Amino acid sequence: MKLFVAAAVAAGLLSTAPAFASAELAKAKNCLACHAVDKKLVGPAYKDVAKKYAGQGDAVAKLADKIQKGGSGVWGPVPMPANPQVSADEAKLLATWVLSQK
Repeated sequence: MKLFVAAAVAAGLLSTAPAFASAELAKAKNCLACHAVDKKLVGPAYKDVAKKYAGQGDAVAKLADKIQKGGSGVWGPVPMPANPQVSADEAKLLATWVLSQK
């Protein structure tokens, strides 16, 4: 089921990922060690990320790239490490889910 959902989102067949699939993926990929939906932990709250990128047409691609490659300087001095264990399709699924957390 998870692979089907990830493939469907990546292929554009679903505009958003079902919450259960993406929340489980975030947990499985250890995203929730540093992030939460509604409060800042080490990194920003997902709802704050969604607000920051709202209306940006390339937001999914930007966030998917940051999920895989890491980044720094956008949310303060603590860098986000790269996550090479996250595939490109998984990164897109996670980014789509993060952006839906308003």
